Amino acid sequence: MMNHFMILAVLLPLGTCYTSYSQQESDVFPVTYLNISKDLDLQRLLVEWDVVKSAHDAELAMSFEIQVRRTDEASTVWTEFHNVTLDKVGKPLHWTWDSDIPLECMSHAVRIRSKAEASEIWSNWSLWETVPGLDASNRSGPQIFPKEKILAEGSDITLCCIGGKGQTIREFSVYPNVDVFSYTNSQVKLLTVKNPSHDKGSTIHFYCSDEDGQSHQAAFFVGKPPDTPKDFSCHTQDMKRVTCTWKEGETYLYGQNSPQSTLSKTSSPKMALCKLSCSEQCSCSWDIGHQRIWNVTVTVENPLGKKTATHVFDVNHRMYPTAPFQVWEDCTDTEITLHWNYENNEIELFCQTEVLQPDGKVELHNSSVAGSKSVTVRGLQPYTEYRARVRCGAAKHFWRWSEWSQPLTTRTKEGTPSGKLDIWREITPVLGGRNVTLFWKQTPSFQANGKIISYEVTWEKIEDGSKPKSISFSSVYNSTRIFIDNHSYRISIMAKNNVNFSLPSVLIISRATDNRTEELKEGQVNGTDDGIFISWEPRSIYDSYIIDWCNFPSLQPCDFQWKRFAPNTSSAVISSVAFVPGVRYKFFIYGSVANRAFLLEKKIGYLRELPPHLDPIVRKVDLTYNSVTLSWDSYVTNESEPGFVRGYHVYVSPVQGNCNLKGSKKHILSDESELCKYTIENPEEKTYTVKHLMQNTEYKIVVKAFTGGGETPIAYFRYIYTPYNSNILYFVFLVVIVPTLVAAICHWKMKWVKECCCPAIPSPNKSKVLSFKEFKVDSEKVLKINDCRPDALAVDSDAEAQKLHPVTWSSLSSTSTEDKIDGHNSSWIYPSENIVSDFPPTPTPQTHTCFENLAYSSPLEAESDPYHIPETLEAGKTNQAVMLYQPQCYLDIFHEDAASTTREIADRKNNLRYISQTDVRCLGERL
Repeated sequence: MMNHFMILAVLLPLGTCYTSYSQQESDVFPVTYLNISKDLDLQRLLVEWDVVKSAHDAELAMSFEIQVRRTDEASTVWTEFHNVTLDKVGKPLHWTWDSDIPLECMSHAVRIRSKAEASEIWSNWSLWETVPGLDASNRSGPQIFPKEKILAEGSDITLCCIGGKGQTIREFSVYPNVDVFSYTNSQVKLLTVKNPSHDKGSTIHFYCSDEDGQSHQAAFFVGKPPDTPKDFSCHTQDMKRVTCTWKEGETYLYGQNSPQSTLSKTSSPKMALCKLSCSEQCSCSWDIGHQRIWNVTVTVENPLGKKTATHVFDVNHRMYPTAPFQVWEDCTDTEITLHWNYENNEIELFCQTEVLQPDGKVELHNSSVAGSKSVTVRGLQPYTEYRARVRCGAAKHFWRWSEWSQPLTTRTKEGTPSGKLDIWREITPVLGGRNVTLFWKQTPSFQANGKIISYEVTWEKIEDGSKPKSISFSSVYNSTRIFIDNHSYRISIMAKNNVNFSLPSVLIISRATDNRTEELKEGQVNGTDDGIFISWEPRSIYDSYIIDWCNFPSLQPCDFQWKRFAPNTSSAVISSVAFVPGVRYKFFIYGSVANRAFLLEKKIGYLRELPPHLDPIVRKVDLTYNSVTLSWDSYVTNESEPGFVRGYHVYVSPVQGNCNLKGSKKHILSDESELCKYTIENPEEKTYTVKHLMQNTEYKIVVKAFTGGGETPIAYFRYIYTPYNSNILYFVFLVVIVPTLVAAICHWKMKWVKECCCPAIPSPNKSKVLSFKEFKVDSEKVLKINDCRPDALAVDSDAEAQKLHPVTWSSLSSTSTEDKIDGHNSSWIYPSENIVSDFPPTPTPQTHTCFENLAYSSPLEAESDPYHIPETLEAGKTNQAVMLYQPQCYLDIFHEDAASTTREIADRKNNLRYISQTDVRCLGERL
């Protein structure tokens, strides 16, 4: 028993595993049948397969994995899962795949595996089922696929070229150049065209050749599938026949590829009411019989696709009448009555009239009664041309207006002129009275209301109420001249047409008085881009202002013009096509009150000023070494001048070099040469001085007048040459010549000049008394004491003078003098003030009093004396040099009377002073 249980324990798990494996095997349903075909027109693979019958019997929900690959590619190009629930009928399963390249280019293979949705186990893959392409065929030359000739604009397409058997593709190209993607193997070459457009060419050409030289070409047309028809509608004009119209979009395909349109009943699409080929606007008509409600469909188709549109309508509500005809009119001066006919008189219509005014304004007038064939338009202008036309619509179930009738041009009849003429005058004083030229014109407010045939002018004297005079003029005239005396006159002018006269325009000419027009100063006005701007001072008493002028001032007649302005106006821009630059125009401004005009202001101006015609004529040129003064004639400023002279420009420049004069501005000519420019802003100035010139220099100079329009280009210069500066010659003469002459004379008379101006002062070194060789001190000659003879003594007081003994000079022998000198110390010559020296008595009875001449002993004097030898002072001893600067008194020590106390000597020293020879001459006296 134990063994049986053990066997059962082993077999039971094994049975369970086998049962489970058997169950799994029963859940797998492999593909038992697989077939592949291709639809070359649609470039589509058709796949058909089946599984075992048990799966159908169980009506299993299954999943299939389908893979597609090309024979020349290692990996699959497409994988897709297909879910389906089987049925017991057992029909095979189908699947389609659209290829992105032509199926002719390569062989394609498909395989499938299956799985029940309740299971997780896939069956094995089926074998690859292959559909061969032309690459595997025995082809004789290259071929291009696909063969269809239409390319949809904006969509990508891939083309291939297959070479001949055993041949390699050498070239596969496209024209014109488009965006392509190329793929190549040895036998097949691919081109993918990206986003083709008709803008780059409605036709694309492909060219393919192999290495054997054989080739193949293909042309593809680029177009668009048709659009849905637009503005699809249907109508009837006579309740017998219906016409439908619609619009088609551009497909860029023509000929046999152009769109084809078919109109049919929606309920019977195969029974076409119309078939046509049209572009843009299409139309289809058919008899409606007794049917009133219609449901129609239009289909537009070309090789790239088709579109449809449907329309349902009731014929009674789609009445579109024909245009009225035989339109005529009846008119008065302010009304027009239009009449017309139309074809279908059985249908009740109401109509509308369009009237085109002369100013371009359009007015619509509706007929008030249905079925009426006329309408009256009122409120029109007399003798005015109008254009009118008529259209009609169904009075009942109105849907659309008919087309307009042919336009009718008509003119209303004449009426009495409305408004007044604008009149003005020009007065010229003559002998015994005045000539008055009258002018008139039609204003916008004046309506002739007919054809003007004449103008009637009437004038009468106001003072005495005399009989008026009148004259009539043809309509071709707009002015006349009459003569009046110096009294006041009333003048009126009327326009006349075939109906009546207009209201009179009145002008009053005041009594002739002194001519005040010459007293008014002419003011200057300026031109603008739009004309000539004029302003005036407004006065409240006037009801209007008038400005008159001549369009051609220099001609006769001058084309006299005038313009009126409202009383609250104080400025205006006068414009005329006759205004030209450089012409001076005169404007007279009048104020008008009660038909009387008074001259207020006169103005002159230019539309644009131009440079003056002539330059000022320089009559006089005054030159100095550093300036030039120019004088010119008065500039003629008559009416022929092209602008107002505003001043003058003076241009100066040296002939050699550029100009940089002080106070001037630089002016560059067209040849890039520089000038100095001076501006004179006073047109009355007739002279100008240019300063800061250089002497002995050539200058070129010119004077130009300028206006508001500038000045003319410089054509020629006047040349001047500045002289030398005479002041410099005088200076040179005084500084150089005169001193030279004086120096020459002085040199010639040197001795005389020296004696007069600088008398010679004796030099101790050159004195005859110092010629003795033995009298030397340190190699310098020494003056003898007995030769010291002062010229004069100046005594400060008479008392001191009396104390002095008469000075007696005597000549000493050279021997005794030398003895005296040799017997005593030389220091006695310069005694000190505080020391009294005792000298031995001398046998000589003569007495002498000596005083030092500072001109010889003073070092200061020595320095100032050009003849003094400096070594004289330097050779002395130090104590002697010091003594030289002190005032000294020399006494005769050889005379007994000279013996006196030291005090007496000091007192005399203080009261005596020495006067040199030169000082005596200056004082003019001797003691």
